[in-house]
Amino acid sequence: MNPETLLRLESVSKSFGRHVVVDGVDLSVERRSIVTLIGPNGAGKTTLVKLVLGLMNPSAGRIERVKGLRIGYMPQKLDLERSIPLQVDRFLAFAEPDPRLRCEALERTGIGGLAEHPVQGLSGGETQRMLLARALLRKPDLLVLDEPVQGVDVSGQDALYKLISGLRDELGCAVFMVSHDLHLVMAATDQVICLNQHVCCSGSPSQVSVDPEFVALFGPKTALYAHNHDHHHDIHQQGGEEHQVQAGVEGGGQ
Repeated sequence: MNPETLLRLESVSKSFGRHVVVDGVDLSVERRSIVTLIGPNGAGKTTLVKLVLGLMNPSAGRIERVKGLRIGYMPQKLDLERSIPLQVDRFLAFAEPDPRLRCEALERTGIGGLAEHPVQGLSGGETQRMLLARALLRKPDLLVLDEPVQGVDVSGQDALYKLISGLRDELGCAVFMVSHDLHLVMAATDQVICLNQHVCCSGSPSQVSVDPEFVALFGPKTALYAHNHDHHHDIHQQGGEEHQVQAGVEGGGQ
C-alpha cells in the first residue's frame, strides 16, 4: 500500500442473504485528504461506513488499513434519553478522562463555553460540534463523519464544513464523510465518490458534477454555495466567490 494511503478498499462487496448492498467498491483515502461519499437513499452508504470502521466484514474483497490507524467516528445523530440530565463535559468524559483534553477538544470545535451546558439543551449545530469534539478525542489519523451537518441550518452547515476543513489542516488528519448533497460540501472536499451499490463515478467535485452517470442518476439540478477558501476549485464560477454546480442529491443512506 502507498505510504500516503491510510485506507484502501479493493473490490469490496457486502451482501445480506441474496441482497447485495455494496458491490465491488474500490476506494482509497490518502493522508490529509477529504473524501466525500454521496448517493441516494438505499445506496449502501451506511453499510460502507460500517465496513470502513471495521464494524462488519465484507462478503468479498479486501480492506487494508495502515498499521495503528486511529479512527475518530462522528455518528449521524445522537440518540439520548431526554429525561436523563447530562452535561456536555460529562458526555465527553465517557470517551476521555482527562479534563484538559476534553476542554481542548471543545475549544477546537468552537463550543468551549458549553462544557457545563446540558446536552439536551444544545442546538443542532452545537450537538454536531460536540460529537465532532468527541471524535477528536481519539487523536485520529482518520475522521469518519456520517452526515456531519444533520439537523443544522444552511449557515451552520457552511460553518461546520469550514471547521472540518480547518481541522484537517491543523491536525493533519484525513476525513472520510458521508453527505446527501453537494451544494455546500463541494467547497470542502478533495474527492467525491458517488455510490449506488457500486461506485457510479468518482473524482474531483467539478468532475463528478458533470459526469454523465451522476447526471443520469440525480438529474441536472443547480445549487449555489459560497466559496470562501484561499484556494480555488475548478468548478463553474458565478460572481467571484459564488459557484454553480449541477447537484442536488436528496435523502440519507442505507
